[in-house]
Amino acid sequence: MADTQDAQHPYDRLTPDLVLDAVEAAGARPTGSVLALNSYENRVYQIGDEEAGFLVAKFYRPGRWSDGQIYEEHAFSQELAGLEIPVVAPIAGADGDTLSRHGGFRVALFPRRGGRAPELGDPDTLYRLGQFIGRLHAVGAARDFRLRPTLAPADFGHASIEYLLANECVPREYVGEYRFLAEDLLADVDARFAASDFRTIRLHGDMHAGNVLWTDSGAHLVDLDDSRMGPAVQDIWLLLNGERADMQRQLGEILDGYEEFFDFDRRELVLIEPLRTLRLLHYAAWLARRWCDPAFPMAFPWFGSVRYWEEQILTLREQRERMREAPLKAG
Repeated sequence: MADTQDAQHPYDRLTPDLVLDAVEAAGARPTGSVLALNSYENRVYQIGDEEAGFLVAKFYRPGRWSDGQIYEEHAFSQELAGLEIPVVAPIAGADGDTLSRHGGFRVALFPRRGGRAPELGDPDTLYRLGQFIGRLHAVGAARDFRLRPTLAPADFGHASIEYLLANECVPREYVGEYRFLAEDLLADVDARFAASDFRTIRLHGDMHAGNVLWTDSGAHLVDLDDSRMGPAVQDIWLLLNGERADMQRQLGEILDGYEEFFDFDRRELVLIEPLRTLRLLHYAAWLARRWCDPAFPMAFPWFGSVRYWEEQILTLREQRERMREAPLKAG
């Protein structure tokens, strides 16, 4: 793995004083209270505010998104919130801008929302989540992103293994098998995507339970940072877990709620395992690409170890078997 940890990372400059100054420059009135929240791709803080009580400040990772792509994320969030779909949207400043700049960082402020993880084993919760996602997709299908990317095997799969191999992230003794398994899987993924006539819509993009805050009145959604164009099933499959029979039951509950608001093309179910494959490959490459950020070696100390790559190869073998199974079905 390329050793780039000696160079100072931009986030090293993000001191509490700079955070508070940036939040004040964005129009808030911070009390001085700063609490770092669990976020790695960006830096996110809970900020005490004299008027709102608490706000959440998001410092976007330098170089990841263009200003235009961030504004598309914000506009989508605000469009959803304006239609009373419970998404935590950014707060506009006095000038109407949702993105401020301070100290070389781009910053957005959000209201703080509480909640708990959804009970994904509860049929009623899954049904209500389906309703929520169906409403989101009905809006997402109304127009396309112009600047944000489309989920595709080229970026999430091929570019991922190319980065891992080019930067010698995989131990030499495992390079051959890792390359063979990854390329074999991607050949199947490419074929499935090419053969699937699916519609791409604006998605949340990373719809796992950690991005859904559940309250007695239902869900609200946070973190549209990975929002992009893609097939609707991308916002569904991450909520499925357990054995095959369990996932089919969960899928049925979700789609029962979903289709009250938006039609789901069941031909997309053939993409679930290809999407899982892409996520596995992309996650390993994401860790490698971010290794120069000091937060990553501290949070993921096991990454890059021989044992990690042994487990990755085992996971890819298992994923190859899953790819050979018939797609999930829903009633």
